[in-house]
Amino acid sequence: MPTDTLVKICGLRDGADVAAAASAGARYVGFVFFPKSPRHLALAAAAALAADVPAGICKVALTVDADDATLDKLTQTVPLDMLQLHGAETPERVAQVKARYGLPVMKALGVAGPDDLAQLDLYAGVADQLLVDAKPPEGADLPGGNGLSFDWRLLSGRVWRSPWMLAGGLTPDNVAEAIARTGARQVDVSSGVESAPGEKDPTLIARFVQAALAT
Repeated sequence: MPTDTLVKICGLRDGADVAAAASAGARYVGFVFFPKSPRHLALAAAAALAADVPAGICKVALTVDADDATLDKLTQTVPLDMLQLHGAETPERVAQVKARYGLPVMKALGVAGPDDLAQLDLYAGVADQLLVDAKPPEGADLPGGNGLSFDWRLLSGRVWRSPWMLAGGLTPDNVAEAIARTGARQVDVSSGVESAPGEKDPTLIARFVQAALAT
């Protein structure tokens, strides 16, 4: 029987992306605010896109080590439901952002091996959600969206105080296996549903959501 797996499509850049994610059944859509990313959005463009997101779909802003001035402008311009912190933000910074903006905060954390799991415990309970992503390669320009995965067996049977979402190298062809190996109830995809960096493919989006919901 299908499960209630929740899917986030991240890095949306135009109305067609939003429509594809919504029609496929995604429960979260992600907008990237990081100039080094091919998925980066200007605030005005993001505001227009966010206004067209159907009710019931959570609008998430991905930022990387953003200061208060940047977040002030972002939250004042774009109608959002959640902030995703994808940099080196400390637990204290996560708490500050939650208090300042009154929005749920998702903290992204990179995993490459067993030694990286302790940080998940550190942030659990501080962040409203955890995004468990593949750790980027040394010297990488992007903290996520690199199309890399990690050993999903590391997460098998793991439970945290905060809900968590699996990311990193997920595709329509491997998301079912990833869910089976980790027990993830939420999954996030960006590059895995693209035909080129930053170019979402509606067919891949539909296939990904279908595969995730069928597990």
